[in-house]
Amino acid sequence: MLEALARDLHAGAPADLTRAARRAQALAFAALAAPGVPLGLLYLLTRPAPLAPAWVAALALLGAALALLPLRLSRRAARDPAGPPARAALTAALQAAAAPAVPFLLGCACLAQPAAVLSLWSVAALAFALARAGVPGWVREASLRRG
Repeated sequence: MLEALARDLHAGAPADLTRAARRAQALAFAALAAPGVPLGLLYLLTRPAPLAPAWVAALALLGAALALLPLRLSRRAARDPAGPPARAALTAALQAAAAPAVPFLLGCACLAQPAAVLSLWSVAALAFALARAGVPGWVREASLRRG
């Protein structure tokens, strides 16, 4: 996967750069989210007290709010005029990987409550889709700022 990422990155065409940025984004998300499930399972062994539905909703809103911040920062990174377009697009994609990671990790802390996991992982899936959909626009913005 890393060889394909490097090949696409060095090709230079917008479609190749988009593929490279999406691969980098997926790798960054995996690196951020990987510790969540084993740690959540360990926490599950402590038999945590269930959260009230209001707290589950508050956690989902917090996860959504914390997912929006990296998406906003990613758009700003893509507009940075310093450096080559490939670096700006990759920086944006890597920053966006944190967007779904935050609600995913919050969901891992709530493995004892299926409703909380479902709501938080739904927010994470939506944030992942938004981050992935944003990559072509960030590549375009990065290329236009320098073209």
